[in-house]
Amino acid sequence: MVEIVFLAPFLLGILSFFLPKETGRIFLVLTGAIHLFLSVNLWRKRPEALLPDYFSVTPEGLLSLIVISLLFFLISIYTAAYLEESKLESEKMFIGSMMLFLSTMTMVTLSDHIMVMWIAIEATTLASAPLIFTHRSKASLEATWKYVLICSVGIAMALLGTVLISLAMDVGQVNVPLSFSELSNAAKDLDPMWLKAGFVLILVGYGTKMGLAPMHTWLPDAHSEAPSPASALLSGVLLNCAYLGIFKTNKIMIAAGLNDFSGTILIVFGLMSILAAATFILKQTEYKRLLAYSSIENMGIIAFGTGIGGVGAYGAILCLIHHSLIKSSLFLTSGNILMGYGSRLIEKTGNLAKLMPKTLVAFLGGFAGISGFPPFGIFIGEMFIIVGAFRTGHYVAVVIFILSLCVIFAGFAKHVMKMSFENVEDDTDIQLEERASMIWPQYILLATSIVLFLWIPDTLFKTIIDAVSAVGGGF
Repeated sequence: MVEIVFLAPFLLGILSFFLPKETGRIFLVLTGAIHLFLSVNLWRKRPEALLPDYFSVTPEGLLSLIVISLLFFLISIYTAAYLEESKLESEKMFIGSMMLFLSTMTMVTLSDHIMVMWIAIEATTLASAPLIFTHRSKASLEATWKYVLICSVGIAMALLGTVLISLAMDVGQVNVPLSFSELSNAAKDLDPMWLKAGFVLILVGYGTKMGLAPMHTWLPDAHSEAPSPASALLSGVLLNCAYLGIFKTNKIMIAAGLNDFSGTILIVFGLMSILAAATFILKQTEYKRLLAYSSIENMGIIAFGTGIGGVGAYGAILCLIHHSLIKSSLFLTSGNILMGYGSRLIEKTGNLAKLMPKTLVAFLGGFAGISGFPPFGIFIGEMFIIVGAFRTGHYVAVVIFILSLCVIFAGFAKHVMKMSFENVEDDTDIQLEERASMIWPQYILLATSIVLFLWIPDTLFKTIIDAVSAVGGGF
């Protein structure tokens, strides 16, 4: 049954709270392997859900699920070594929360009912909050509360948007289950005024969790304070889950013939996010916050491409997949740098080429990938978005898009070059041995992005096409 994919990590996560630390690390990797097996099996067989009114296997859900599963498995391998090096006091809580976080994110990808989706996205907030508070410092406490409060306000607005969509059903005298698939089929009969109002609130609500500007303010603090494996999950996976709620709601808008309305709003929020990232990246002093603002940029790119539609929507899905792979690699690499140098400050981090050469390869590879250079997949995704924007006549928007990306690249490159090749002012004693389990997960993530740039398997390509065709995307 479909539900076992999120029930398994939930039950294993509860059990992990009662295991010794060393056993818990092994259990974490085992859970990642089991989840990956279940996800691949779900991809192959596409079974029916036990509760079909609430859960369903959709193309966009499958894409998110397989990315989540692969990332969690590789991150769990890194985490086992990370925990051994860092010696966290709250290790049991950290391991258990990661598994529960996996369960809730999986539930998001398989949710078809609009209220179950809302519950699952709210559950991701509750499961991930302890991960941000892991270090028990004043800064981490502030970041955790900021995350919980801002995202809770956002999720409340998404709930109100859901209520308005149900009101659009009542006014239009539509009597179907409150699921995304049924609402898309009956979208022509929904009242357009209430549907528009519901979409705006859902976009703002889930956009808060996705990190779209100006609702992004929780994200830099949370990513900066959370341990690096948690940051990799927050950026590489959680933001995708929030986007999935927006994507599915946008499907209803397009089916109702309101794609101009929803597309314009997505383009505006996308550009605002990219411009916000461009503004803050230039003057960043911490490399983890730098990566956080890069995530805001990439969520803006994805929203922009989705709003453009056509080949732009196809490019947005490609960016979604490759951002998860590359940004997770970068955050894991930042964990190595933080343990090696003992500081998050860029000015106190330098000469990686000499002091941490294996980490440098992953760091520069991640920088090239996230900046949109070939042979990494974000390059082709951004190219499709730009082509789509020109095809649809969004000339001013695409010029702003391109110029903002250039500014972000310049700011990012300045910080990366400093960290990689400039000498540190003080003598630096590197405190970390670059063991294989803390390097190879990043290499595999980057290699996966390169492989998917050069060759997309037929089944994956068909799933992407099926997903984007529902929002008017494709060639």
